[in-house]
Amino acid sequence: MDKVYGSIAIIGRPNAGKSSLFNRFCKQRIAITSEIAGTTRDVKKARISLQDLPFLLLDTGGLDVKDALFLHVFRLSQKAGESADLILYVVDGKNPPTKEDKENFYALERKNSRVFLVVNKIDNEKEKQDAWEFMEFGAKQIFFISVAHNLGIKELENAIVATLKNESLSQLFLESESSQEESLEEFLEEKEEKTSNLINVGIIGRVNVGKSSLLNALLGEERSVVSDVAGTTVDPVDEQKTIKGNVINFVDTAGIRRRGKIEGLEKFALQRTRALLEKTDIALLVLDVSKSFVELDEKIAGLIDEYRLGVIVVLNKWDIAHKDFKEILADFKMRFRFLEYAPILTISAKNGRHIQRLEEEILRVYQNFSMRIPTSKLNAIIKEATTRHPLPSDHGKIVKIYYAVQFETCPPQIALIMNRPKSLHFSYKRYLVNILREHFDFAGVRILLSARDKNALKEQEQT
Repeated sequence: MDKVYGSIAIIGRPNAGKSSLFNRFCKQRIAITSEIAGTTRDVKKARISLQDLPFLLLDTGGLDVKDALFLHVFRLSQKAGESADLILYVVDGKNPPTKEDKENFYALERKNSRVFLVVNKIDNEKEKQDAWEFMEFGAKQIFFISVAHNLGIKELENAIVATLKNESLSQLFLESESSQEESLEEFLEEKEEKTSNLINVGIIGRVNVGKSSLLNALLGEERSVVSDVAGTTVDPVDEQKTIKGNVINFVDTAGIRRRGKIEGLEKFALQRTRALLEKTDIALLVLDVSKSFVELDEKIAGLIDEYRLGVIVVLNKWDIAHKDFKEILADFKMRFRFLEYAPILTISAKNGRHIQRLEEEILRVYQNFSMRIPTSKLNAIIKEATTRHPLPSDHGKIVKIYYAVQFETCPPQIALIMNRPKSLHFSYKRYLVNILREHFDFAGVRILLSARDKNALKEQEQT
């Protein structure tokens, strides 16, 4: 995370408008909002800019203790508030102050002296006058806003900056920015290096397979809410961890159900999951081995090919596996033949089994995912392969591969320049892919081969 002036936690009871305020500050719809109380369950983070100054904003779940799941959310929200530099305690101005809001506000104030009372849903002056009963909270600073109509937001921003802005820190930022001049080339090299060190890892699977537990195990802390309630995670939860100098951005996505069972919030969650997969490098496909694999597991695994991701198969809940490894592996190979290249790890997120091995495997698969084969070596391998097993003819006409070139990484994509590209059979493609796997470690990675016409390439070059 880049340097920030301070962290701001948005806290309050369910349906007060916390996620809407979070989205307003972020200037985009990051958090899912709805009329359903308890939509937000995990702590969501975003880096925002207020008056050109960087801050870390936290959107927390509603403070409610009606059941075990909400009690878990409550504790995570409290923890976020206690560690933040400033708390925005949001209440619903359409309703009178509640005893629960007062108790929560005072409890937070005892832990953190910087608490703003933010009265939301105040859409006009009359409502503002009627809402003065919130003054009985005794808050040092109180703000009347309407997130929906963008009223009072600017005053709130000004107060946040005035409270958190530290002049000595400002000077330190300025000094660090101007301490050394660097050439454009140096800047671009540094930027490229920083970008290349970030690995985006999405944790995918159907509901209740243990994705949130796996995220917590990887981070070594309780970051994502875990419960026996299927579909607990709605908003994707992301967190970064540095492993051997590489920054890994883990994203715990919402669990996916069968199409007929997806309703309400889960429709938004599924859309958000698909949007995140477009930015993902490696997928951790989490399968629950406490029971048999199902058709939905296969459909979710199909997203890996659809989004051209690297993959590691995580067999979770190994401590309560319903069969031995040999039988489970046989079931996997029968159902998931299209993932024959994927490394498979047995994991117990609950007791931490093989978590370190999983971290090492992520780095290995990413290295394979971003591998670039030298052109000379690639062509030598292709020539050897075609000599060993010549290409089948096309109705008696000779089919040739003139040369090969890798034109893209992440995943590796190779063009085969040919005289008759349409005559390259998929079985021969598979043969070439297997030859490449013999020479290089491409575990967890698809190799994409495309046949190109030499004459078509010449025409492109001339136009």
